[in-house]
Amino acid sequence: MKILKLPKDKLDLFASVVQQFGELHAPVEQDGKYAFKRLTHWSDARLDYDRTILPPKKYFLPPREALFHYRPGEGFVPATEGLDKRIVLFGVHACDIYALNILDRVYAGKLNIQDRVYTGPYHDPYYQARRKNIAIIGIDCVPDKQCFCRSMRADFVDHGFDLFFYDTGDYYQVLVGTALGDDMVLATGRLFEPVEHGDIAEYKSRSLEKRQAFQLEVEIRDLPEIFEMEYQSQVWDELGKQCLSCGSCSMVCPTCYCYDVADDVELGSRAGTRTRSWDSCLFASHAQIASGENFRHSRASRIKFRFYHKQRGFVAEYGRPSCVGCGRCISACPVNIDVVQVLESLRRVEHVASR
Repeated sequence: MKILKLPKDKLDLFASVVQQFGELHAPVEQDGKYAFKRLTHWSDARLDYDRTILPPKKYFLPPREALFHYRPGEGFVPATEGLDKRIVLFGVHACDIYALNILDRVYAGKLNIQDRVYTGPYHDPYYQARRKNIAIIGIDCVPDKQCFCRSMRADFVDHGFDLFFYDTGDYYQVLVGTALGDDMVLATGRLFEPVEHGDIAEYKSRSLEKRQAFQLEVEIRDLPEIFEMEYQSQVWDELGKQCLSCGSCSMVCPTCYCYDVADDVELGSRAGTRTRSWDSCLFASHAQIASGENFRHSRASRIKFRFYHKQRGFVAEYGRPSCVGCGRCISACPVNIDVVQVLESLRRVEHVASR
């Protein structure tokens, strides 16, 4: 992996050059919050943001998308509109890149982003096409009171991006992660400079400051075992009474990948479009089947399932939790359910004794 540095006063010039690789999108401020959007002016970009309302996942798994169209006599035609659109996502935090690496495991089996080649048993051509055509330029961040990505081992990534920027004062120290990232550097001519000894020392100093800035921490080493022991805990009943089943936490989560599939049939015809849209395991209808039976009728069972999937089920299948500690679910919950507090409560001895 190549390491270079870019003077901060050259960042706008770099941004203008990199647009030859795709439509430039970055975080912008709206109503006091932030969202990834297409830039009309580079000055609109806010690289000092805390978190966006929706994660970059929305570019790879749109909230609603057509899968294929069908018409009698013509059969099924895949919906490929926009799949070949080239986009450059500028300013993606490490935890969100880590989340995309997790989604790669689910929707692509495994993604070798260096060569943009997919291997593994599960293949989603829609996700794969977007992942291949969307470039990722990451940027380091300063944790706030709702960040716990360090505890989830997602505060640093070594793959899944084309370029990654670290603030080191007057410069950005830049990791070049892929051949595409190297092409971006080469396209800028001599904007990038070699890293010197003082730059390395500054990076280490700022890295230490970031580690010390985290205000939230949770121990995850034996969480799967704790979850098995606490399956009947009263914690789930307490959360069920509090939870509204609104699904806000799932909608803003960078790794939730449940979706629903529906056929939109044209009135008076047998033609139509099959679409998929984001779904949530907290919705009352999520586990309901055609006969009307609901396998998770109570809110307590649904919120327990969400936590179990994140911290137990995903670990069993993929070797790590699917939570990356971005803090979006804490920010979005209208009744202030805090995932860190829930995990800490499960570790308390009194919950074992109270069953």
